[in-house]
Amino acid sequence: MTAKTERAARAVPRAAARPRRLQLSIQGAAAFPALPSRSTLRRWATLALERDAVIVLRFVGTTEGRRLNREFRGQDHATNVLTFDYMETPVRADIVLCVPVVRTEARSQGKTFRDHLAHLVIHGLLHAQGHDHVSLGQAQRMEARERRLLARLRVADPYA
Repeated sequence: MTAKTERAARAVPRAAARPRRLQLSIQGAAAFPALPSRSTLRRWATLALERDAVIVLRFVGTTEGRRLNREFRGQDHATNVLTFDYMETPVRADIVLCVPVVRTEARSQGKTFRDHLAHLVIHGLLHAQGHDHVSLGQAQRMEARERRLLARLRVADPYA
């Protein structure tokens, strides 16, 4: 069992758990004035929280997004979201969101920027807590969880 699947196996169901604590830092938001408020970003992150966590949400442009994706994933293009999970307890992770990519994807998929960003914040938080989509079964479970959480925000199914 990998450390990531071990962490997911230890997950306590939300209903049975005490309220989770989130220490949230937001970086780079000043460069993108159209981002939702800090309180909205916190609400989205808290919604996906299954355990106590220390999270950095970092908003970047294409150049930094491309550099990070190339350096850590070997892919020479900017991607929408990267999650750097440090495999600690409490959960500690940096979630990097490339704003221009998120905007372009939202436009091409006929979604609002806000709805797409909410999805990617939740997606990144789930990755930070050990969820993954490498296998078909993992992907189905993770996508179902994303759909349930996004429905609570009145965001349409991002996979429809």
